[in-house]
Amino acid sequence: MKFTDGYWHIRQGVTLNYPVEIRNIRTKPDALTVLASCKKIVTRGDTLNTAILTVNYTSPMPDVICVELVHHNGKQQKGPEFQKNEAEAVEVQVVNGDEIASFTSGKLSVQLHKNEGWSTHFIYDGKRLTGSGYKSPGHVKMQDQSTYMREQLDLGVGEYIYGLGERFTPFVKNGQVVDLWNEDGGTCSEQAYKNIPFYISNFGYGVFVDHPERVSYEVASEQVSKVQFSVPGESLKYYIIGGASMKEVLQNYTKLTGKPALPPAWSFGLWLTTSFTTSYDETTVNSFIDGMIERELPLHVFHFDCFWMKEFQWCDFQWDQDVFPDPQGMLQRLKSKGLNICVWINSYIAQQSYLFDEGKANGYLVKTKEGDVWQWDRWQGGMGLVDFTNPAAVRWYKDKLKVLVEMGVDSFKTDFGERIPTDVVYFDGSDPVKMHNYYTHLYNKAVFEVLEETKGKNEAMLFARSATAGGQQFPVHWGGDCSANYNSMAETLRGGLSLGLSGFGFWSHDIGGFENTATPDLYKRWTAFGLLSSHSRLHGSQSYRVPWLFDEEACDVLRYFTKLKSTLMPYLFSTSVEATQTGLPVMRAMVLEFMNDAACDQLDRQYMLGDSLLVAPIFNDQGTAKYYLPEGRWTNFLSGAVVEGGRWLLEKHDYFNLPLMVRPNSIIAVGTNDQRPDYDYSDGVVLHVFELGDGSTASATIFNTKGESELEVTAERSGLGIAVNVVGADKPWELILRGIHEVESIEGASWTAEEAGLRLTPKAGVCKLDIQLKL
Repeated sequence: MKFTDGYWHIRQGVTLNYPVEIRNIRTKPDALTVLASCKKIVTRGDTLNTAILTVNYTSPMPDVICVELVHHNGKQQKGPEFQKNEAEAVEVQVVNGDEIASFTSGKLSVQLHKNEGWSTHFIYDGKRLTGSGYKSPGHVKMQDQSTYMREQLDLGVGEYIYGLGERFTPFVKNGQVVDLWNEDGGTCSEQAYKNIPFYISNFGYGVFVDHPERVSYEVASEQVSKVQFSVPGESLKYYIIGGASMKEVLQNYTKLTGKPALPPAWSFGLWLTTSFTTSYDETTVNSFIDGMIERELPLHVFHFDCFWMKEFQWCDFQWDQDVFPDPQGMLQRLKSKGLNICVWINSYIAQQSYLFDEGKANGYLVKTKEGDVWQWDRWQGGMGLVDFTNPAAVRWYKDKLKVLVEMGVDSFKTDFGERIPTDVVYFDGSDPVKMHNYYTHLYNKAVFEVLEETKGKNEAMLFARSATAGGQQFPVHWGGDCSANYNSMAETLRGGLSLGLSGFGFWSHDIGGFENTATPDLYKRWTAFGLLSSHSRLHGSQSYRVPWLFDEEACDVLRYFTKLKSTLMPYLFSTSVEATQTGLPVMRAMVLEFMNDAACDQLDRQYMLGDSLLVAPIFNDQGTAKYYLPEGRWTNFLSGAVVEGGRWLLEKHDYFNLPLMVRPNSIIAVGTNDQRPDYDYSDGVVLHVFELGDGSTASATIFNTKGESELEVTAERSGLGIAVNVVGADKPWELILRGIHEVESIEGASWTAEEAGLRLTPKAGVCKLDIQLKL
């Protein structure tokens, strides 16, 4: 929201009160409070008829500073509020000097220069990150008497802003107006399903605005050297989050708002769905699954979309008996083929559902101000909305889902959650405007919890569309309704990378596009992208997505990349465990891994899959890949070719190839099973060591499907010597030194020369290898 008219003037009908001078500073052992007047005080008379802004500085954890701007403090505060993991005690330093007052948490400080009007500076480890100066913070009154609080934080030269949720607009947010309001707008608009009031800067800090309601951002779009954010009301709370790198900033942010859970290993396999409005029954479903089996296409999850329930009755969580007369028997027959099962749900209860009468009678549905059940006809006729602020309603909703889990359902696609009214009344008295974005958090939390309660920890996962801050705790999220064209494929990736920089670890998308039907060319290119994503699902709207409906080569491409992903599972699952520990996404924007390489700042058509694999999907029907490699000797994982980085490359690839490049000094663990994603990753694993440079160390950890460490390997090179140490090696394993062929001696293993390098098979019981290279 814009309040100014150019640099000097305020817009007509707008009154802006901003701090002009600091009048008083109060200190406590854990807080710094500043009272600032909104006009210059020369005489005692100037203290009359003026606004005072109070600014409180506290810290919930080291390297994070909370800033709270308050105009009038008498307004009753209604929930909901974001849940935060605050430390019980944080060691801070509070100093009130003659010229500068400061508040320090860890390596992050805020300094207030008392004699410079309003001048604050956020400093991390001696480096200034950003600050707030003249006319930056303030209280705004509009002509209609509505009020807002705003802040403007400095942008530096060459500084870029990322995040703010899953946004399909340009990846770098500079120059954009962003209003955080969950909406069902597809992937081709400025609207977003997942609005997260957190942004991260390539200067190495993040800003989390602690408001679930609409937050309006002007990112270098009102004042070109500022990021402005504003919220309605009389107070504004935000956090400056520091760190030694963008990675550390994300770790601190997710430490504050929650780390993602670890999805079950089976969920990383290939998903196939019925599609949305297509006709299907058990015969149709079996024709898909048997067709995959006959063509030796590994399939791991089958998803039933909306019409597993009877039309007009969504949601009643009952199988349409006219189409599925024996649902439990059908599920068991499908599971006997090695499949896990997912079904579509949402939180809306149609009037024709028997649950509507139950919800109405027991007060489980959101109400109008008059006490009636709130209803409308969008999506489902006369639908109501489950009130997740009512504990009894939550238990009621969970119990309905529990029946499906006991029947054989393994996961739920939690669709929708964005169309939430603001003129309603909630059971716990929550502010309905704040609940608009926050509702999805309660919805996904309830569904995730019932899966954990019934299936156990690390066996719960969703396929969720909407989210807000903290929603990363309930993975997995997918990108919503994209279209079957290359533009939409690219915008989908932009959204996923933005979501990853907003604290979300796991993300997926509809391979081939949801709306319309892809050409065979697009289907095959999107297949490669989809199988090199954290989670991989074939899904569509009005047509089926089995590959033989496109062409026979599509079957070969799908088979190839599905098997490739299965063999990469030791590496991918290790990256996934890391996501739960650090909050770093599995699919990472290049700037996150290469913060000091300016060429990576704006890259949004390639990404890092974990910290070692670079993926550059192909976004055209010519098979052309144009991508950037940071410095170093990179290896194409598929061809073995070694390429010198620090430059752009232009290549042509067939459907079985794309740039899948391994970062130098990496260890990629390759598994033995190309049929399933959930196997013993450490049994027979082959550890590929890529381009190990002199003085460099590479390491990797192999986890089991429970997320427990089973094998740790470290390779260290010094001159002509390479030392390899493996901990926990009670199963057979091998190691390949990529690009190294001639050696003087090897102790601890037998070896054979291969085109890729040296394959070493350790002697029984040996976990250390000493390799001497030839001159």
